Amino acid sequence: MASTSDTDPNLLEKITNLAKRRGFIFQSAEIYGGFRSTYDYGPLGVNMLRNVKQAWWRSMVQMRTDIVGIDAAILGPPAVWAASGHLETFTDPLVDCRKCKERWREDKINGVCPNCGSTEFTEPRAFNLMFKTQAGPVEGEGATAYLRPETAQGMFTNFANVLSTVRKKPPFGIAQIGKSFRNEITPQNFVFRTREFEQMEMEYFVPPSEAPEWYKYWIKARYDWYVDLGIPTELLRLHEHAKEDLSHYSKGTTDVEFAYPWGWDELEGIANRGDYDLTQHSNASGVKLEYFDQAANERYTPYVIEPAAGATRAMMAFLLAAYHEDEVEGELRTVLRLDWRLAPYQVAVLPLSKKPELEATSRDVLARLQPYFTCDYDVTQSIGRRYRRQDEVGTPYCITIDFDTLEDQSVTVRERDSTAQTRVRIDDLLAELRTRTGQV
Repeated sequence: MASTSDTDPNLLEKITNLAKRRGFIFQSAEIYGGFRSTYDYGPLGVNMLRNVKQAWWRSMVQMRTDIVGIDAAILGPPAVWAASGHLETFTDPLVDCRKCKERWREDKINGVCPNCGSTEFTEPRAFNLMFKTQAGPVEGEGATAYLRPETAQGMFTNFANVLSTVRKKPPFGIAQIGKSFRNEITPQNFVFRTREFEQMEMEYFVPPSEAPEWYKYWIKARYDWYVDLGIPTELLRLHEHAKEDLSHYSKGTTDVEFAYPWGWDELEGIANRGDYDLTQHSNASGVKLEYFDQAANERYTPYVIEPAAGATRAMMAFLLAAYHEDEVEGELRTVLRLDWRLAPYQVAVLPLSKKPELEATSRDVLARLQPYFTCDYDVTQSIGRRYRRQDEVGTPYCITIDFDTLEDQSVTVRERDSTAQTRVRIDDLLAELRTRTGQV
């Protein structure tokens, strides 16, 4: 069955409700009325978000020899952001509705106030999106600092450190996953646009002449990553930015876009940043950020190809793409058809009842599987209700231990998408699941 994301006008509301009801995402500080545009990831959400980041890290770092990782600081001095251009240009146009006094980002409202419908606004003014703070024990006496609005700059400022310690040469990359902060004027659409979010970014340093080739390479590689993890191709497209829409540093930018319930929107951006970043930081710091090619006997500033994705935004897209409604034995079923690598629980172990002999065997099965899979263990309610609960949170496999298990040492393996059930001996269970998930 196709995903409902292109047909169901209530999909965003359904995902939002499911996220709270099943422990994926909560409104932050909800008991105090919440805090706008901030969210807490619950027991299932933190598992899934970790899996998204792990899948990215595996693809970008673990399975390659040309990319290494770092974890740079969140706080940064003004000099970094002055050199990068953020202090001067990292702004959005802010307008106020003259009727209801709500504030909006001018380029996102199509000239009509979303709150009251008025078309009368103040003149737009530049609004810097960075969070500013003080670093020091006494307010007003410490150094000015900023929360980073992106993870990229830490990779540029550490270029020379990485180059000298891991002995890489272009083309090579530096990858990072971490929190970023943007004081968005109009955060919206659940976790799609928030003021605090996690990014997965990689800066790939290449000889200038090879930049166009690597730009095309990373566009395809990043598109294929989403398809490999289960997003149908009909929900993805590539959008190349027109020259007049490019960022000040970009020699070319292409977005991987997803068909969200409100329309096509950015999932990830891939940019050819040229030598802008290394040149800016080199000029501002006085430290040469270059590469010396011994074979050619020449020194040059590498160009940078940057795939930049949001971990939280990617998680949202995976949830939307995975959401399905179907009918099983005459009953409506909600199911998240998540790839097993992303699912919060990959296996659920379900004793048919709370009888001690069943629970003892179930605990033994659980212990065998936990080193290899993230497992849930559930003994409450009927087995049918437990199946539905696991379907709704995306668990690919349920393992049921019943009274026949005590006789034949076999369990029932239920597959989420087809609901097909097969009997497998306990001693063969781990190998069976690893085969089904492509681990052997």
